[in-house]
Amino acid sequence: MRTIISQTKRWVIKIGSSLLTDDGQGLDAQAMLNWVTQMIALRQKGIELVLVSSGAVAAGMSKLGWSIRPKEMHQLQAAAAVGQMRLVQAWENCFDQFQCQAAQILLTHDDLSDRKRYLNAKSTLRALIELAIIPVINENDTVVTDEIKFGDNDTLAALVANLVEADLLVILTDKDGMFNADPRNNPQAKLIYQASANDPLLDEVAGGAGSHLGTGGMHTKLRAARFAARSGANTIIVGGNITQVLIKLQAGQQIGTLLTPDHSPMAARKQWLAGQLQVRGTITLDQGAIRALAEQHRSLLPVGVKTVQGNFRRGEMVACVNTKGEEIARGLINYNAEDAKKIIGHASEEISQTLGYINEPELIHKDNLVIT
Repeated sequence: MRTIISQTKRWVIKIGSSLLTDDGQGLDAQAMLNWVTQMIALRQKGIELVLVSSGAVAAGMSKLGWSIRPKEMHQLQAAAAVGQMRLVQAWENCFDQFQCQAAQILLTHDDLSDRKRYLNAKSTLRALIELAIIPVINENDTVVTDEIKFGDNDTLAALVANLVEADLLVILTDKDGMFNADPRNNPQAKLIYQASANDPLLDEVAGGAGSHLGTGGMHTKLRAARFAARSGANTIIVGGNITQVLIKLQAGQQIGTLLTPDHSPMAARKQWLAGQLQVRGTITLDQGAIRALAEQHRSLLPVGVKTVQGNFRRGEMVACVNTKGEEIARGLINYNAEDAKKIIGHASEEISQTLGYINEPELIHKDNLVIT
C-alpha cells in the first residue's frame, strides 16, 4: 500500500503522445475521454489537477497526412500549430461532458527561467486552480526552436510541478515503469517499485529514445523526476495502458515506479530559494513584520516595510533586514522597486488605489520566502 501517494493533494499529470493517438492515425477521442473520466473522479476526492498534454505535433502530422515525424524545424512547427488547435478542442470536448472547465496554457522554458514571467505564470495557474479549472499545458512549439529539437514534455511537466508546488508528478507512459534491465531484451527484468530520484544506479537502467511520435524516453523521465525532486515533489512513472491507472494510484496500489525526493516539499523549495538566486535589493522591516515572518510564518505585507533599496524587477530576490541591517529573510518580491516604494507602509487593500493595479496583496508571499 503506497500511502505516500494516497495522501497527496495536488497532482501534475503528464500524458505522452503514444497514449493520446491512435497509432499515428490522429487523436484517440475515447482514450482522452477515459483520462478525463479518471481526472474527474480524482477531483471528487479533493485532488487539484494540472494536465501537461503532449500530442500537438502527432495530431498535426495526422491532419497533414504525415506518417513519419519530420526533421525540418519549420515542418515541426507547422505540425504543432495545426495539431495544437485539434488537441485543445479534443480536451475541451471531453471536459465539457462533465461540466468541467479547462484552460489552455502554452509555455516555453524561457517562461519558467525569467523571474517576472515565472511569477506571472504562477499567479495565473494558482488562480485557475482556485477556480476549480483544470489547466491544460503544452510547450509552445510554434514559436521556439530548440525546445522542439531537444526538449520534451517530461521536463516541462517537472518544471510545472515546481511552479504550482505540486506534491506529485505523474508521468504516464507506454511502459509499466522503470525496470532494472531492458524488458525487451531481458525476460528476467523486474520493475523498480521505489527508489530515490537521485540514486545514481538508475542512470544505468534508464533507456534510450522514445517513439516515432514523441521525443521522450525513460532517461528523460528520470531527469524529470530529478527536477521535480528539487522542489520536493514525488514522481510516479507508470503505464498509461493500465486500466483505471490514476484511480489505482490514488488508492495506493503498487503500480509503476515511485521516485522520491531527498527533502520534504517545503524544505526543498526553501533550500532552492536560499541558495540559487542573487539578491537584487534590500527592504527594511518593522518589528511587527519581523515577528509575523519569523514567529507566525506569514507573508510579508507592504504595511510592515519601512524602506526599499535597490533596482529590482518583479520576481527577483530581495533581502529582508531589520533596522540594524541584519538579514532576517529573503524572498521573491511581487512588485518592482519603483512600485514597492510607493506601497510600503500601506494596507494591502490600498495597493490598487495607490498603483492603479494590483499583482498580489502581499509584497512577498510566504511560499516564496525563506527565513535566514
